[in-house]
Amino acid sequence: MTDPVLTFTDRGIYCPAGDFYIDPWRPVDRALITHGHADHARPGHGRYLATHAALPVMRHRLGDITAEGIAYGETRQIGGANVSFHPAGHLPGSAQIRIEVDGYVWVASGDYKTTDDGFCEPYEPVRCHSFITECTFGLPVFTWEPQAKVAEEINAWWQTCVAEGKTALLGAYSLGKAQRLLSLLDPIGPILTHGAVEATNEILRTQGYALPETIHVTPDLDVKAQKGALVLAPPSALGSQWARRFRNPSTSFASGWMRIRGIRRRRGMDRGFVLSDHADWPGLQEAIKATGAETVYATHGYTEIFSKWLKEEGYDAHVLQTEFGDDGQSEEAV
Repeated sequence: MTDPVLTFTDRGIYCPAGDFYIDPWRPVDRALITHGHADHARPGHGRYLATHAALPVMRHRLGDITAEGIAYGETRQIGGANVSFHPAGHLPGSAQIRIEVDGYVWVASGDYKTTDDGFCEPYEPVRCHSFITECTFGLPVFTWEPQAKVAEEINAWWQTCVAEGKTALLGAYSLGKAQRLLSLLDPIGPILTHGAVEATNEILRTQGYALPETIHVTPDLDVKAQKGALVLAPPSALGSQWARRFRNPSTSFASGWMRIRGIRRRRGMDRGFVLSDHADWPGLQEAIKATGAETVYATHGYTEIFSKWLKEEGYDAHVLQTEFGDDGQSEEAV
């Protein structure tokens, strides 16, 4: 019998039995969304389904959408398919989507990390026959240090900046990474935030996620009075006119891409901190093994290399071309 669960179209990953798409990149009637990053939650769909925790940020970004929330682990029948959402550990509200049709089970992972960061809902492996996995960091060079060690490095850098009379400017994507960093900081001074970061902070605080006090950088804020501050902003803002108000800055960037020195140099940052909300090489292997899947589809990242490795390990592996991000290196995927 032919596996009837998912097919791949020019609009996205499609479930014929349920007549819905998963993270479609072109407008469709019904979209199941893994998380709120812009390359996965796009405008223009007729109906959205996402976790309750993901919806507030999605509504903030996408405006007046027709959307419904679902709890983690809740099973919903859509047409001839049974679907459920399970924690992906990528950022608050992120999910893997399990789809079952006639006894066949697929899991679309979206983006995920297997280590518990202590902030968002931790990753949970889901058993399946076929697994669609990201492989943003699907090379052995990408192996992450323990989060506690990276947190120590960031806090030590901030302390050095204060001692040297510099303003610590830390770049991180405004949804997910910025809030994770806030949860790791040992505040020795005020924490200032770019508007994009602060808007997300306010939404997540309302949802009950614990974040330290922050100060929104508005045009009338006297930044000179904020002695010993750390400034948290999207990477694109660090080289802009917005950042020029901060005197004697030391710039840094938190991303898995900071593992590669050439990328650090091209970013032009003083410091790079290796911290990612995606699974590293061991995490990818761990996740795939835990699913028990025989068939694996590799998407957005080092797909050809990772698919070749999977085949060598005995998996029925395939490359799935999608329009998620810019080979993982967009600001939304770090």
